[in-house]
Amino acid sequence: MKKWFLTKSTLSVCYLLVVAMMLAACSAGTGTDNAAAPEAEEGGSSTAKTKIAYWTMDRHDMDYMQQQVDTYNATNTDNIEVEMKVMADNYNQALEVAFASNQAPDIFKSGDFQNYLSKGYYAQLDTLLSKEFLAKFDGLLVEDIYSKDGHVYTLPNTGQFWRLLYNVDLLEKAGYTEPPQTLDEMVEMAKKITEQGKAEGVYGFASNFKNGSGFTRPAFASGSLGSETSHEGYNFQTGEFDFGMYRDIAEALRQIKADGSMIPGAESLDIDPLRAQFAQGKIGMYVNHSSEPAVYTSQFPTDIRWATALVPTKDGQKNGVTWVNAGGYLAISAKSDKQEAAVKFLEYLYDVELRSDYQEKGLGLSVLPYVNEAAGKPELAGIEGFLPTKYDGIYPATPLSITETKLEGKKFTDVFIEYILTGNQELDAAIEDLNARYGKALAAARTEGMTNIKADPSFSAKSLQGSLGE
Repeated sequence: MKKWFLTKSTLSVCYLLVVAMMLAACSAGTGTDNAAAPEAEEGGSSTAKTKIAYWTMDRHDMDYMQQQVDTYNATNTDNIEVEMKVMADNYNQALEVAFASNQAPDIFKSGDFQNYLSKGYYAQLDTLLSKEFLAKFDGLLVEDIYSKDGHVYTLPNTGQFWRLLYNVDLLEKAGYTEPPQTLDEMVEMAKKITEQGKAEGVYGFASNFKNGSGFTRPAFASGSLGSETSHEGYNFQTGEFDFGMYRDIAEALRQIKADGSMIPGAESLDIDPLRAQFAQGKIGMYVNHSSEPAVYTSQFPTDIRWATALVPTKDGQKNGVTWVNAGGYLAISAKSDKQEAAVKFLEYLYDVELRSDYQEKGLGLSVLPYVNEAAGKPELAGIEGFLPTKYDGIYPATPLSITETKLEGKKFTDVFIEYILTGNQELDAAIEDLNARYGKALAAARTEGMTNIKADPSFSAKSLQGSLGE
């Protein structure tokens, strides 16, 4: 008897074929289909509803958003009916199939900005939305994330805010009443916490070095807050990579490891096991983003006293802002023939009451000042420590991901993690090598037209301070 095996790639192809057939079967009345089915009203008359399709990849808020869609369908006076589809798995591929087969949704959750823009998915929102509405986003529509060459293609909504999480009791037991402000203080506190608690399996610091995020979590927060010129290792003023911006945080983490203050097994540690150890009171400090309050409410419930602070910098100075991961939220299809209706629904989703309620329920932290000014305290315990401050900001896009497609040799995350865990290299030499290899890869990407991000000598990360909060 023959046995049949399906490979992962075969399954992906099958999935996309199924998506295409489903789209073809249900295209009537959704997406870009021109026909709108008449619906009978009392008295025998009928009216044609304008039906629009809304696609999203977000599962965490799908119940709440479906309620908002239902409310809109029941209350809007423009005879618009929205159908929401949540497609968390293979979202990008499904969207690509939909656009290729002229069955794209009218409004959709934005994704890879450069990819979507190059494929012509986005309508120009600045030609569809009023100046008054767009004024709500003044100062936020950064190039290559939401806009391009003077046109707006997608809008911000929520973001991930990065903090140092710390166990209040462990810090107090070690003699501290405040979290660290400098990297040297962080190293010292990690050492004292370990000295106080090592016998009980308590360590001062942890990071999930099983993958690159074990370095980027603390580095992107501390390095960018301390630098006026750079983010993701890219110097906006010179238009070149300079990984020297991470020298200080790398040296601090290396010292924590050398002191024995790093939790054992950090080289194979993933984020959930780290969270479990923190919830049990075994970790003094670590760095992560604003998803953590939900984690410690449901996934790893804990009774420990924990709090948050801005991630320390070398000397405590804040020359830039802590990076906020905030991509595009909604976009309107360039192929939709129902853009006017999609605009009305988009404006509804940006209503201040809806967005404030969303934040208050702990579903996400807004990067929109008009929302943060109106919203009350979120219900989720611990989330208040992640609310926007003067020192949080959205950086312009960097060419990092494009550059790494042309890179020869190890990525910067692997190089820094190896240094932190082993110390088996001279850091300045390693940084010099990274700058050279990334510089060569960036030059190749530019030559091939893969990126047009150029030097901006006038850039100052200090100008981003205060853009999201006070």
